[in-house]
Amino acid sequence: MEFFDGLGAVPPGFGPTAVTVGKFDGLHLGHRDVLRQLRELARQRGLRDAVVTFDRNPLSAFAPERSPEPLVSNLQKRELLESAGVDVTLMLHFDREFAAETPERFVETVLVGALHARLVLCGADFRFGAHGGGDVELLRRLGAENGFDVVMVDDVRLSSGGVDGSGDGGPESSRRASATWVRELLAQGWVREAAQLLGRSPSIRSTVVHGEQRGRELGYPTANLDPAIEGYLPPDGVYASWAIIDGRRYGAATSIGNNPTFDGVPQHQVETHLFDVKLDLYDTPIVIEFLEYLRPMNKFESVEALVAQMNRDEARIRDILAAEAARLAGSAEPAAE
Repeated sequence: MEFFDGLGAVPPGFGPTAVTVGKFDGLHLGHRDVLRQLRELARQRGLRDAVVTFDRNPLSAFAPERSPEPLVSNLQKRELLESAGVDVTLMLHFDREFAAETPERFVETVLVGALHARLVLCGADFRFGAHGGGDVELLRRLGAENGFDVVMVDDVRLSSGGVDGSGDGGPESSRRASATWVRELLAQGWVREAAQLLGRSPSIRSTVVHGEQRGRELGYPTANLDPAIEGYLPPDGVYASWAIIDGRRYGAATSIGNNPTFDGVPQHQVETHLFDVKLDLYDTPIVIEFLEYLRPMNKFESVEALVAQMNRDEARIRDILAAEAARLAGSAEPAAE
């Protein structure tokens, strides 16, 4: 995939392209369906497919207090787009100056000037330009003037009952796939349900740092993650997970929280214990894929009670990992992202 970090990085005469525009936060099933249709239309017309996205949520430029926490970092987004088979990604810096550009200016500089678009794929609610002043009707008119077609795509809708257990799963309980919905699920710790919307397990990425080594003393040595974490961190608790290190996948128990049994543990500390392997992981990049939420972080009356619970957690997580490994083998998925 070719990646352009801003308009200035696009070489002169680039294109022609089929383009879609959006935040693409998390690259959920709705996004993936749009990209599938974009690729198909691009191939039919002999064009390169191109995604235009932004380096932050537009709300962050005007009302940062209302801007939602991103599901993925910009680097994660770039990697996800590449894994989805996108030919070209143009990531634009969204600031007040960019937000003030008219819809006509956006079409002139980005779609036509930089990418030489011949087709633009969008949803019915697509808005662009200052104050969202551009809509699909205006885009069609500008397309007619500048030599590109506009194709509308339908939303991907899923049964809300099938994803989060609410409703009866009938058509009346369907909901549009969205980053907002994914965020709602993750905020409740429903990582397995979020995975259904994402088409993959939700994950975070960080680097292993030195900790207090309490886990080693308890017989469960843990890798402590640097708080500078990429990705959406689910709520405090214990999770069944995969740890991916140097392209290899390991079964793991991951805890998020301050471990109230002990004093002085930082809030939202992420620790993961890898099963059946001992590795020197300090300063090593690590990806944690969350499979299932087990329980909240509890304060135990004694260290012995904590260890007994950790033993029960391990047994349950091993069962979850075995089932997940069988599923992965059956679907012939690769061992790691």
